[in-house]
Amino acid sequence: MTIESTRPAPTGFFRRLSAKLGAGSSWLTAGIKEILPGRKIDAAVLEDLETRLITADVGVEATARILDELSMRVARKELGDVDALLGALRASMLAILQPVERPLAIDRSVKPYVILVVGINGAGKTTTIGKLAHRLIGEGRSVMLASGDTFRAAAREQLAAWADRNRVPMISQQAGAEPAAVIYDGLQAARARGIDVLIADTAGRLHTHSHLMDELKKIKRVLARLDPGAPHEVLLVLDGTIGQNAVAQAEEFNKSLGVTGLAISKLDGTAKGGVMLAIAQKLKIPIRFVGVGEELEDFGEFKAAEFISALLQGAPGGGA
Repeated sequence: MTIESTRPAPTGFFRRLSAKLGAGSSWLTAGIKEILPGRKIDAAVLEDLETRLITADVGVEATARILDELSMRVARKELGDVDALLGALRASMLAILQPVERPLAIDRSVKPYVILVVGINGAGKTTTIGKLAHRLIGEGRSVMLASGDTFRAAAREQLAAWADRNRVPMISQQAGAEPAAVIYDGLQAARARGIDVLIADTAGRLHTHSHLMDELKKIKRVLARLDPGAPHEVLLVLDGTIGQNAVAQAEEFNKSLGVTGLAISKLDGTAKGGVMLAIAQKLKIPIRFVGVGEELEDFGEFKAAEFISALLQGAPGGGA
């Protein structure tokens, strides 16, 4: 059975990521410039850096790991200047993020390959679905959408707009229909038409609402009746602007559904971006995609080294 990875992100996505994520001073660059001039790199500097990392949503666990590594290098007198500190910081961040840099793999022997998209209200699920469909079409795959959000006003219309824009078919039912039934119909239709990938939308729900999480479990069970392997990907969309709440959401969705991949949206809406390190350190779930705006070009595969360069751009030794 052949597993095929998606193609690299479109040329220029890193430039868009850098421009959007680093509008103004990066969340760390300003801190480095403030705490280092004329100062020896010692425990006091690392304490200041620790505060800034926590403030930047890097999280307690990831911050502790980074600071432990930097402290050991300070003790060995390896960090004599700003460039050395930034290089060490980059290396520590890369060690956290690189293991979760795992692009979505579409198995061409599975038809249709089912991607179930989940997340809370307002996370950017519908936009992510539209951009992902566009990406897959560009790779030569046929795509169908299934509108499993049957409760939110205009949800079907919003997904239909993306279906029209991408010129792909969409399966939907009237408002209030059973979501599992709609997505099951979508799988049947995609199979009958020989579609490569079915992307199923779901209603946004708070991770703390157990009855709504049970509904997602039901969707998984119903899909498995037709295809024991479906859904082949459970893609959780997280809003990058909400900080540590994103970690809590990912934990609960993963506990309930077994999340196989993450798409982090709205990174253009934050000057931080540190939550990516918190998620990677705590959960180890593959980060498939990042979104930095509303345009189709503002969506690409997650690349750890490029992301860190965008975070540290403008800092001494931190640029790409």
